[in-house]
Amino acid sequence: MLAVPPQMRSTRAAMTLPVLPDLDALLHDRFHLERFRPHQREVCEAVTRGADSLLVMPTGGGKSLCYQLPGLARQMQVPSRGGVLVISPLIALMEDQCLKLLANGIAADRIHSGRPRGDSQNALRRWLAGELEFLILAPERLRVPGFVPRLMQRPPNLIAVDEAHCISMWGHDFRPDYRLLGERLPELRAAGTPTIALTATATVRVQQDIVEQLGIPDASRFIRGFRRDNLAVEMVDIAPGARMAKVVEILRDKARLPAIAYVPSRAKVDELVALLGKDVRADGYHAGMTADRRSAVQDAFQNGKLEVVVATVAFGMGVDKSDIRTVLHLGLPGSIESYYQEIGRAGRDGLPSYAITLWSAADRHLHTHFFDRAYPPLSVLEKLHGQIPAEGQERDALLRRSGLELQVAEAALEKLWGQLAVTLDLDDIVRPRPETTNWSVAYTKQRLHREAQIGEVFTFARATGCRMQALIRYFGDHGDAAISCGRCDHCAPAESIVRRSRGPDGMERKLLARILAAVPRRAMGTAKLHREEFAETLDRKLFDRLLAALDRAGLVELSEDAFEKEGQTIRYATVKLTPGALADGDDWLADVQIEAEHKDPAALARGKSKPARRVKSAVAPPSDADPGVLDRLKAWRLGRARAQGVPAFVILRDATLLEIATTLPQTMAQLLTVSGIGAHKAETYGAELLAEVRVAGHA
Repeated sequence: MLAVPPQMRSTRAAMTLPVLPDLDALLHDRFHLERFRPHQREVCEAVTRGADSLLVMPTGGGKSLCYQLPGLARQMQVPSRGGVLVISPLIALMEDQCLKLLANGIAADRIHSGRPRGDSQNALRRWLAGELEFLILAPERLRVPGFVPRLMQRPPNLIAVDEAHCISMWGHDFRPDYRLLGERLPELRAAGTPTIALTATATVRVQQDIVEQLGIPDASRFIRGFRRDNLAVEMVDIAPGARMAKVVEILRDKARLPAIAYVPSRAKVDELVALLGKDVRADGYHAGMTADRRSAVQDAFQNGKLEVVVATVAFGMGVDKSDIRTVLHLGLPGSIESYYQEIGRAGRDGLPSYAITLWSAADRHLHTHFFDRAYPPLSVLEKLHGQIPAEGQERDALLRRSGLELQVAEAALEKLWGQLAVTLDLDDIVRPRPETTNWSVAYTKQRLHREAQIGEVFTFARATGCRMQALIRYFGDHGDAAISCGRCDHCAPAESIVRRSRGPDGMERKLLARILAAVPRRAMGTAKLHREEFAETLDRKLFDRLLAALDRAGLVELSEDAFEKEGQTIRYATVKLTPGALADGDDWLADVQIEAEHKDPAALARGKSKPARRVKSAVAPPSDADPGVLDRLKAWRLGRARAQGVPAFVILRDATLLEIATTLPQTMAQLLTVSGIGAHKAETYGAELLAEVRVAGHA
């Protein structure tokens, strides 16, 4: 990833306002609000004065106001300038932002690929005529030849980059096409326009990358509002087969409703909805449903007609419901960033709420599967890169001759493009880019970072300190991390809803003593411990629970380390004695509490018998795809790519087109079952894709 080079950074003179308008009056008159929320005023004042800024504030904290109000204030002072230019990568959020501004009587419009060409042209005309206070843009519009110069005929008074974490390769939702935004900003900022970057989830590393990529290294940084003292965070080690019954038990208590339950698959959505339907008003939400159906579920939940939504992570981005009491996860999410964003939807009204995660070590297998497909090993990228001739090759031909499974080859090519190792022109020709950076080193770092994010979630789940303190520190808000929350399963274990602890029995006491004795005592050293050192019959899960109990009692410190072997990352726990474990006396067991185990009823019924091992067969590309439909789809995709100024795979991958040409969907519901067609893709391209299938004679 390349940051904006110094020669491309704007040498603008900052467009500052010497006197601040009355922000309180503006807040009341234009937004109909009586007072600022915590932390909003300081940000609004800085942005109004003209300071480049980075705002990291959780979902529901009021980030949007921190560019909307300053933008109106600046326009009052300099009416000859344009309004606020908002850049956002998500069509659904763009539409939501625009509707909310219009509802407050604020002139706003948007330009993105989901709108008719005439509507987008009219939005630009209104901007140039001075009729708009806000223009919301998809980032790809800035790559259309001639668009930026025309936009700058009326320069904006403020630029807001929403979802700014998408620009960083270290972020949990990195989008390679968003990285080009930094190359367009100098031209947009040439007239002295300040920039504010906004995100709900950015670690310290991501924060630094954002300001570098956007060319605003001196931006004022506001990392605010991550403490949620009304939210009780609970992590419970529970077998996958026991989780649904536990959720039903939790949600029978009406005080824990309304609720969102996040599950790992569409099949699990339907299964849990059926179980919950006997006790509460529940429905499901996932990308396989029609857009109308998803909208109806969200509206019913918003209006109180539903008590529980069972969903994949596709749900929640547009939810603005303040009284959600419980957010449940049936399995660990892929990163702490996404986890915090999801639990942040509970208790926005400030009343006591719960974030309960049911997890186990088995969750790691699912994350590893998705990770390996999304981030192929470096050797795969190097192989594909080495096959690209200097004069270039048509993308489809390259993927066919790569010798790789189609989905793996596409992921590898996407990562090569994201690391600026190749170029893809609008004719879909792939060429190696002259070596200006060591892309293989950069990719290796990115891959290790993404893998480490998975490890961080498991470390967080196993940790024994205050949950809220750990989250606050993770996002760099160290000034607010000194006080424990008093509500999580560490601070108030007796108030936990699911997690239960007990004292060790006689055998466990002996094992605990043996574990402590196995850790080097000199200088409180570290050790790699293996259950085989203690007893052949010692269950791995029991071993882990005993270590966790010692950690919670303050007798050892657990951390995770790793090494590379034959291209694989091998992770292991390291154990370090604390001063408390080295003190004389035998009363240390008084503080040890072992987390009670939640058994899987199905596993108990099976006894010690193990199910037959399932052998996963290799997935071969479908051979019965309609060639005529496939050709039409590829031609359509190429036209779309050229119109947006992006490589074709950014529109849709080959594997997705191949599945459409094989299954020949006739309705939006059928199209949504295709791999690679989620809610956003269906909303943007669904009607056109179905039309291409119909035109090819398959209506």
